[in-house]
Amino acid sequence: MGPVGERAGAAEQNAARFAALRLIRSANIGPVTFRTLIERYGDAVAAIEALPVLAARGGGRAPVLADEAAVRREIATVRALGGRYLLLGDPDYPALLAEIDSAPPALIVRGDLSLLARPCVAMVGARNASAAACRFARGLAEELGAAGYCVVSGLARGIDTAVHQGAIGHATIGVIASGIDVVFPPENAALQEGVATRGLLVAEQPPGTQPLARHFPSRNRIIAGLALGTVVVEAAPRSGSLITARLAAEAGREVMAVPGSPLDPRAQGCNALIRDGATLVQNAADVAEMLRPIDARAVRSPGRSYAAEPAATDASDGDRTRITGLLGPVPVAVDELVRQSGCPTTVVQTVLLELELAGRLDRHAGGRVSLGG
Repeated sequence: MGPVGERAGAAEQNAARFAALRLIRSANIGPVTFRTLIERYGDAVAAIEALPVLAARGGGRAPVLADEAAVRREIATVRALGGRYLLLGDPDYPALLAEIDSAPPALIVRGDLSLLARPCVAMVGARNASAAACRFARGLAEELGAAGYCVVSGLARGIDTAVHQGAIGHATIGVIASGIDVVFPPENAALQEGVATRGLLVAEQPPGTQPLARHFPSRNRIIAGLALGTVVVEAAPRSGSLITARLAAEAGREVMAVPGSPLDPRAQGCNALIRDGATLVQNAADVAEMLRPIDARAVRSPGRSYAAEPAATDASDGDRTRITGLLGPVPVAVDELVRQSGCPTTVVQTVLLELELAGRLDRHAGGRVSLGG
């Protein structure tokens, strides 16, 4: 390819990346919808062109796309902050995170990208953690870092802070619920900057975004998705740390917990995880044992190819009526819709895509959907 062809190819790639970011920042385009659109149309440029027809089939108007000027300002801000984008499908995008259904279409990162290629372990716990738990978490994180693991946490108060303090001399990734230029909690300003310069800082939200309550479960899925396993050091029942553990389990990752005194409410979450099947760990050797890869000699080669056959993705009016009729205000699993409708999975996913783009579908945790709007 000559210089003209190379310039044309680069311009085309830049246009596709810009369109992808614009699609991500648009209303009614969540991670699952984004991935479905790209898989169906090949790139964001073609997906954007298809939005009006898809939304009309779903019974609504096409989503209002993000303003092009606003997207350009965001890109300039990220560049000025020393950050860069990782888009789903990029060579540097973390492979484990890409495996989860709700993988973020775009990450904004600052720091050492090579850490994403290391084996990662997540460590999370209570914000109001005990002094003993913080000391234990700091020591465990340092030992795991020294053993070659990259330790992932959320830069929150308590256990998260102790984890990053312990691992920052080796390898650590901090995932935040705000824009990459926003510090929360404020007292972690120096620590967050240290993670960005000596480790890797990761954000899903655009610059300037303040950490809202709804952003933390989204942040937790990234923490769990990056890691081979998640260690919970101290957690109360119904805490955010237990959400991270549940997300790790749903992604097929290891869930580990440090036991605590039954007299301390902050240990109840960890003790409950162990009761329900999480692995009890007490040191770095326990964690490493759980994350050790299976010996290739013990894995039997598949006897047949599991490559999916090409399937039609267009839905008929009858398919739409049948699938929509099964939906209501109560969330239902997509697999259940496939079973009850008798339609191929690709057809069900197409109808759900049309409904979501029309603003009529809500997605919930665990791959469940309901009619909204």
